[in-house]
Amino acid sequence: MRVFNIPAITWTLTVFLLVSGSYQVLQAAKSQQRTDQINKCLYALMNALTVTMLWNLAPSTMLAQVAVLAVAALWFFIQAVARPEFKTICAGSHGRLKCAYHGITMAAAALMVAVMGRVTIGENVAPSGTSMPHAQHAMMVQIHRMPSATLDHSPDVAIFLTIVFGVAAVVFTVLLLRFRVPATTLPKTADSKPSVKAEQALEALGAAAMALMFATMSA
Repeated sequence: MRVFNIPAITWTLTVFLLVSGSYQVLQAAKSQQRTDQINKCLYALMNALTVTMLWNLAPSTMLAQVAVLAVAALWFFIQAVARPEFKTICAGSHGRLKCAYHGITMAAAALMVAVMGRVTIGENVAPSGTSMPHAQHAMMVQIHRMPSATLDHSPDVAIFLTIVFGVAAVVFTVLLLRFRVPATTLPKTADSKPSVKAEQALEALGAAAMALMFATMSA
């Protein structure tokens, strides 16, 4: 069971997530700040786990994946509400908003993995001690009865998250298009323009990907 039945969409998302994760790892290696390194590595890990979910790899580790993403979400939320004295943790209102958004992203990814894990486990259930024809028939009945990859009990959650990430994609796109380096900016700061634009572009595409996946689950 996969989120998308169209291979082209799954492959496109896979390539984007792997590229984005690799970029985060490279940025973590370049960063001199320990907190920033952790944040970027956690985001790269989230991308890797999302790829695992898209291709239904290692479904037996679903609980561990959810736990890791939940801890990562808590880590970002703690940074978002940390006292101003901690300058290395989401300093400024912009940094706090960004950490809060990343916390929501991690929590949403944990929810997505949990939903897909529930469906996969249901598909793999077959009664023991039965002949092969009967086992196959029972498995087909079980799959038919199992909920699809949707938030059946709380479809409003999927719709809400679709809207949240859709709005985030628009906001990041606007920030990307409006980003300018002042003429009086020092050369060192001007050199950071490509990295800032790349980060905003990845944020926009990542939000769009999350909106697409939750839109699928709300259908």
